[in-house]
Amino acid sequence: MRMLINIAFPIAEFNALVAKGTIGQTIKSILDDQKPEAVYFTEMHGGRGMVMVIDIPGPSHVAIIAEPWFLKFKATMEFRIVMSSEELGSAGLDALGKKWSG
Repeated sequence: MRMLINIAFPIAEFNALVAKGTIGQTIKSILDDQKPEAVYFTEMHGGRGMVMVIDIPGPSHVAIIAEPWFLKFKATMEFRIVMSSEELGSAGLDALGKKWSG
């Protein structure tokens, strides 16, 4: 199950790790463990943020992904199930449209 995850970092917690000089290693350690397909750092709600795409085997793994970000950063997170265009193509939308639109 592929997910797009938006992570917003509280400024105080992030700044504390920057000041300690451990921010890079903390983020690297979590990402090395989680092995996302893609990661992008960006502005989010006027602060620091990250967008991550990751493939997980099922819903129970959401906690495994979320907890390091919650515990280390007190981050807020949004989880969205996503699919590729190929996956959407195999969803049978034409048949669903015929079945449910009439």
